[in-house]
Formats: sequence, C-alpha cells, structure tokens
Amino acid sequence: MSESPPPTPDPSSSLCDHLALTAQSQGLGAMFESLALSLKERRRWHSLFDARLMQARAELGLPLTGESRAADAAKQAALEERSLEACREVGWPLIAEGKVAAGWMYLRAAAEPEQMSAKLAELVAASKAQPDPIAGNGDTESTDDSDVTIQEIIHVALWEGVDPALGLQLLLERNGTCNTITAYEQAVSRLPAARQRPAANLLVAHLHREVLASLVHDLHRRGIPVEPGADGTITGVLEAVGGLQDDPGVHVDVSHLQSVLRTARVCTDQTTIRRAWELASYACRLPREVVYPGEPPFEDVGESSRRFYGAQLGLEVEQAVAFFRKAAVMATVEQAGSLPGDALVLLLWRLGRPAEALHAALARPREDSSGPSMMQATGMLPSLVEMAAAAGDWQPLRKACQDHGDEITFAATLAAEHAGR
Repeated sequence: MSESPPPTPDPSSSLCDHLALTAQSQGLGAMFESLALSLKERRRWHSLFDARLMQARAELGLPLTGESRAADAAKQAALEERSLEACREVGWPLIAEGKVAAGWMYLRAAAEPEQMSAKLAELVAASKAQPDPIAGNGDTESTDDSDVTIQEIIHVALWEGVDPALGLQLLLERNGTCNTITAYEQAVSRLPAARQRPAANLLVAHLHREVLASLVHDLHRRGIPVEPGADGTITGVLEAVGGLQDDPGVHVDVSHLQSVLRTARVCTDQTTIRRAWELASYACRLPREVVYPGEPPFEDVGESSRRFYGAQLGLEVEQAVAFFRKAAVMATVEQAGSLPGDALVLLLWRLGRPAEALHAALARPREDSSGPSMMQATGMLPSLVEMAAAAGDWQPLRKACQDHGDEITFAATLAAEHAGR
C-alpha cells in the first residue's frame, strides 16, 4: 500500500509564523515591514495599502481600525501623510500593471496630474508597441487586457480631467469624430481655458486634416485638376479650383465643422488659429441649406468665424473689429446674451489692444444673478485688472468701480499698481 503524499505546506501559515517570530524578536515595526515585503513580492497591492495604514496607526498609538477622530491634530496630520504615502506606494505599481482605474483610486489625491499624465502616456506608447494579434503575433487575452487598459486610460485622462488631450486622441482613434466632439463638450469645455487648449488644438488639427483629405480626394475623383503644391492647405485648394462657391459638394459633417469652429475660440497659437481660419473659409462656401444658424454674433458661423480668426492672423483686422463692435452694441440693446460682448473683448485683447478691450468690457451689461459668462468663468477672458494693467491706465476701471460700488475690484487695482511699481 503506497503512502499518501506529504501535505503541501501552507504559505499563509508559514508567513504567519514568521510574522509572529519577527514581532516577538524585533518588534512590530519590523513585523510590518516584513509583511509589506511579502505583499509586494506577491503583488497584493490592496492588501499592502491596508497593512501600511495599520502600521501607521500602530506607530502613532491610534486604534488599528475604526475612527481616528479622537486623535489630536498632530496625529491626524501624520496619519494623513502616511495614508498618502501608502496611496503612492500602491497606486503606481497598479498603474504600471495597466490597472489604471484601480491605481487612480489611490492616486487621485496623492499624485500630481503631470506625473499621472506622463504615466498614462507611457502606457499608451507601450500598448501601441505591442504586436498585432491579427497578424498572428499575439493572443486574444493580452489584447482584451490592453483594450481594458485603454478604456480606463480614456476615462481617467478625459473624464477625470488628468490629460484631456490624451483622452480625446485615444477617443478619436477608437470612436471617431462625432463621439470625440461630444466628449469635448461634456468633459472639457468647462475646464480652465489653459487646460482646454491642448485638447482643442487636437480637435482643430484633426478636422482640418479630415476636410483637406476629403476635399482633395473628391476633386481628384471628379477630375478637377489641383495645381501641384496647392493641396497643402484648404484655402490653397479652394483658390486653385475657383472657390467652389456654387458647388454643392460637402466634404465634412457640417455639425462637426461648426462645433470645432466654436471650440477653437479658446485656442491661441498661430498654427491652430490659421487652421481654424481655413475651416471657417471652407464653411463660407457651403450651400446655405446645409448650414445651421449659430448664436450672436456667430449667426453666420462660417463668415463670423472667418473674421474672428482672420483678424488674429492680421487679415482684415479693422473690418473684423467693426463687425464685432457693432454686434456687441446690438446685443446690449436687444439683450442677446454675453457672447457678443465677450467676443469683442477677446478679439481686442488678442490683437494687443488692451485699452480698447477694457473699454469694451466695461461697456458690457453688469453681471446679473446668472453669474459670469462661460468665457469669464473658464478664464478665456483676461480680468478687468489684467486689462487695466496692460493698458497702463487705472482710471477708467477705478471710476467704474466707484460708480457701481465695487470696492473689491477697486482694492485689487490699488494692490496691482503697488505690486507693479
């Protein structure tokens, strides 16, 4: 009769024995460190977090579980710092393993956005470098894991606001233009202007490529010759073929075009402004029956946008200023909302005319209970104090403050002038 095989040693029991001996011979600190080392080796990151919190509580003389509110402020602060350390110790390995949602759960309050953004970009690069399973160089399971990782990156980058541009780029690659524009409007458009711009630049560049490629392809298909070298820009192509003013061809979803022309208002770099101007110039040739009316002063989205972006490129500057100045005056009379006044202020500011921008801003209707406009709330517009400082003349703003009882802004002008001396 053969003997039964010896029982397999229980690793958990062996570790528990080791922890008991370590606690007895070297103390609780050494025991917790030994436990942490074992958990790291086994990649049990959630358990490691629990162990680190327990260790911190033990070393601070706090209850190992439950509430710690009875502790004094110094111990509370120390526990908070130790908790953040534990979040980083656990969160970064989870991110490195592609478990982005789980890692972000720990790092949301413990990591700098720039660090998180860099790590997400590394994961994206690694994912794109993986062999294509369709070509027979990979397996379905790893592809599924990679897909989950990318989905989680999109969520954290875009919807959690860590890196909206990265999230939009991935969304563009996977879901196309329509979903990406919708995501921008829902997740990005209310962020501070500086955080919107990289994502907006991306959208403008994408749609510019899309329109240019579709336009050139259609002209070649129809046998309409395009001069060599003219197909590098949308306006170059249009000029080469006579403008297509009476041509019924439409080479882009018009709703996408008008959405991106609206989104581009936040952008400031000349490359993106020029692309937006080219898109607006293309919009001006579209058949009237396919376009949608916008809100004042962009009722004619193509023409108004062409003026707005063209002026920032030095094209028909005074005509554009006159157009938006008239729109702002009419809006005040007709109570047409804040956009006409805001658009004039923004254009004058970007043209380097701060005194005129300040005058236009002071001429706007005073804010009502609805609060600041979207351009003001997101920081697209400079503050009144910034405009006055750039203009080098504080008196118009101070007089407006006195007329309207705005002591806070008045004090801000005094502080800003003092700081600038």
